[in-house]
Amino acid sequence: EGGGAMAASGPERPGPGALALLGPAPGAPSCPHGPALLFVKTSQGKEKGRRFYACSACRDRKDCNFFQWEDEKVSETRLAAREEYNSNRQPPFTHRQNVDRYKNFVLLPLSKRRFCQECQQLLLPAEWDKHSDHQFLCGITTAQLKSPSQLLYPLENKKTNAQYLFADRSCQFLVNLLTDLGFRRVLSVGTPRLHEMIQSKASQEEEFSVRSLLLDIDFRYSQFYTEDEFCHYNMFNHHFFGGEAARETCRKFLCEENGERVVMVTDPPFGGLVEALASSFKKLMAMWKETEKEGDDSKEMPMFWIFPYFFESRILDFFPSFSMMDYQVDYDNHALYKHGKTGRKQSPVRIFTNLTPSMIVLPEEEGYRFCTVCQRYVSSGNQHCEMCNSCTSKDGRLWKHCVLCKKCVKPSWFHCNNCNCCTLQKHSCEKTDVGCFVCGKAGHKRSACPSLSRT
Repeated sequence: EGGGAMAASGPERPGPGALALLGPAPGAPSCPHGPALLFVKTSQGKEKGRRFYACSACRDRKDCNFFQWEDEKVSETRLAAREEYNSNRQPPFTHRQNVDRYKNFVLLPLSKRRFCQECQQLLLPAEWDKHSDHQFLCGITTAQLKSPSQLLYPLENKKTNAQYLFADRSCQFLVNLLTDLGFRRVLSVGTPRLHEMIQSKASQEEEFSVRSLLLDIDFRYSQFYTEDEFCHYNMFNHHFFGGEAARETCRKFLCEENGERVVMVTDPPFGGLVEALASSFKKLMAMWKETEKEGDDSKEMPMFWIFPYFFESRILDFFPSFSMMDYQVDYDNHALYKHGKTGRKQSPVRIFTNLTPSMIVLPEEEGYRFCTVCQRYVSSGNQHCEMCNSCTSKDGRLWKHCVLCKKCVKPSWFHCNNCNCCTLQKHSCEKTDVGCFVCGKAGHKRSACPSLSRT
């Protein structure tokens, strides 16, 4: 909560160490980002620590310092103060008000269409005085209103919003892929630029009949989209800020046409907790399942989860039906994740999907080719390894097979006889570096230990 006496005192909080997420708990307290998540502190060799609630969306205390021990008794006064704090942190207008404001804004002549850059808000003439000492843009065109992701200032806080927006190339590729696969409705979870491209294609091309519903934590989008086009949503705790009405909008959208021809595409912040995301995505999938009248119970709602390749094992833990595609997704405003660079600078971001891999056709002009053995498209540097019997490269570079490890490894790795595995040439051969403190297995740190996330 906000400063002063309301915040938990510093030394009381758990210090550094591994945190395990226990997940969304019924009756959890709320912060401005909706219901908090329950965590437990674990430290090496010790018993599990005390359980506590913290903000679901912000991993950084500077962004939201909500904290409460699970067993803490919170006084009535503090509860009331928290209520007030949460409601003061909500946006100045409701979504409905923003929709009405937009209708009035569009009627204004170009010379009177202003956008306040400091408040990130479309201004009506009556409000100019209030914003007179702010920076604003004048003459906002219809084209600008149709591409809000370019008009709005990206919130580049990596852990909460991480608004790295798809580069045009990746966005076009996704739209074409979805259309070719015959999808008619796209649930765009945290992908404003994809939503925008689908919307503008639908308004410009008569034969284009795909619709999108954007679910995003960034409420600024409510200024540009109706309640059927945008829901204010937190993907870390599956919270609809618009309550039951917004949840129903989402459910209806998924369930039209008997739930056929709908796909979910999501691009979460990479600093986010995989298990919290997986839990929300499973709830969205369950929402879709509610309508499936007849047929197969094991069917899953089609989904594309866009995330870095090094999270592959974590994602497959939660969604065993998913597989990772070789397509490199790149971003406009991200220095590292740009396409076409070689070596370490290639984008590590991939598409994970539960669709049959052979259906995902990747552009041959960008060097992707079809591997007939693996029955999927792979990047040009990804060679089929006879010994592994698969195309093994994860990062676009040519990997090499290690006979001792019985698997392919990165080209820069060498087999170390001390560690009995392949690793970087410059590394310290200490056994403690290799294993996880919690379960002793190699390949992950204790904070990412799968045995913790399943408690």
